[in-house]
Amino acid sequence: MKNALIIFVKNPELGKVKTRLALKIGDEKALEVYKLLLLKIHSESQKTLTDVLVYYSDSIVENDIWQGKNILKKLQATSPDLGIRMQKACKEAFATGYDNVLLVGSDIYDLNAAIIQQGFEYLESKEIVLGPSLDGGFYAVGFPRVLTKQHTNLLNDVFLNKKWSHNAVYQDTVNVLEEQKINFEILPKLRDIDNVDDLLGYPELIFGAKITW
Repeated sequence: MKNALIIFVKNPELGKVKTRLALKIGDEKALEVYKLLLLKIHSESQKTLTDVLVYYSDSIVENDIWQGKNILKKLQATSPDLGIRMQKACKEAFATGYDNVLLVGSDIYDLNAAIIQQGFEYLESKEIVLGPSLDGGFYAVGFPRVLTKQHTNLLNDVFLNKKWSHNAVYQDTVNVLEEQKINFEILPKLRDIDNVDDLLGYPELIFGAKITW
């Protein structure tokens, strides 16, 4: 089986990342937090020994932390709709020949290699994988290619015509899968780092970004 870990990242530019967090700690500190999050997901992804497809939000950066034979750099689709961008990335991976695709975000500090590996093990059972986040969204979603062939509209049903960034995204997705009687497995529920309250449980981020209150 050929697996692909897709990571959606934002280009780490001042004033363009962690904007809700920046309202409280400023753009510079928010950028530092995001860089630490990128370093963490980079480190964990390299422990998985699978292909990593890094999808940049704005432009591909050649000389950054994402280096290695197993890393392929991509550009997200030019659409304001997150669902369209995720759908196209998954379809592109399948078209390239991958059997299983697991797509994750870049702002979950607790996401580690063991959880990623668990996701791929679930996919080997020909089931969808969801990783719920504490804010009601999901930080991970995975598909086996064989299932998308059996259910030709699956990627459309999961990703398209959805309202993103609200507290029922995960449940909306579960409802879609249950209505179609598609089996799915659930990864541990983890926390997005979006605001100051989220930061409080992570002193390594606070001190690493040199945040003072």
